[in-house]
Amino acid sequence: MSERKQTLQRLEEQLRELKLPHMREQYAAVAKQAQKESLGYEEYLALLVEQQWQHRRQLRTERLLRESRLPLEKTWDSFDLQRLPRKVLQQVKALLDGTFLAHKENVLFFGTPGSGKTHLLCALGQKLVGDGHRIYFNSCMLLMQDLLKAKKELTLPRYLKKLAGFEAIILDDIGYLQQDRGEMEMLFTLLAERYERGSIMLTSNLPFSKWEKIFMDPMVTAAAIDRLVHHSVIVEMNLPSYRMAVAKQKRNDKDKS
Repeated sequence: MSERKQTLQRLEEQLRELKLPHMREQYAAVAKQAQKESLGYEEYLALLVEQQWQHRRQLRTERLLRESRLPLEKTWDSFDLQRLPRKVLQQVKALLDGTFLAHKENVLFFGTPGSGKTHLLCALGQKLVGDGHRIYFNSCMLLMQDLLKAKKELTLPRYLKKLAGFEAIILDDIGYLQQDRGEMEMLFTLLAERYERGSIMLTSNLPFSKWEKIFMDPMVTAAAIDRLVHHSVIVEMNLPSYRMAVAKQKRNDKDKS
């Protein structure tokens, strides 16, 4: 075996052992590119490492997106940002860098049905995942049912520990619980567990003044709100319903045709 073949074989083995599959697959093609473009050794190495880094980051993002359970159709591109008042747009853009996660701050979106609260929060969640953050999305009602099931099966501490691994939990539609004391207790438990340990991001059609409908007890309601707002960004989205506007436009287009 020639010396060059031995070198390449050894290189393949080392890249496999180092768990650099993309680099192992691409080093020859990148070498040809480097030769064609008259790149130096350092430039060739930088290009090869950059491709491996991009590949690994893409795989990590895909894994985090699957883990997040975010609805992937709710993106920035599919939201009409021109609908937002300037203040709301500034608040949303300020959240994009994710510094609120490091500060364990909460993000609370309030507004009328159809105003785009969930869409914006999911788009924000996807941006944060793309930056390498662990985010988890679920409707408030379904998550409370999962927590109740874990409590019944005596696995609640393990479930809460799993949720603690996420930098932010997105609770969608917090106002739609079923007036069940068990769900209320689970929601308060989750808020207490996350307090100053991890961010809560939520949407609600109900202002704080009506949250007693959720917790069914003024003291518990006050304690829950206190934990949420202590470190928080509150976004008010009392806008006309986007869904209603789209439906109206479709009717108008149909009448014209």
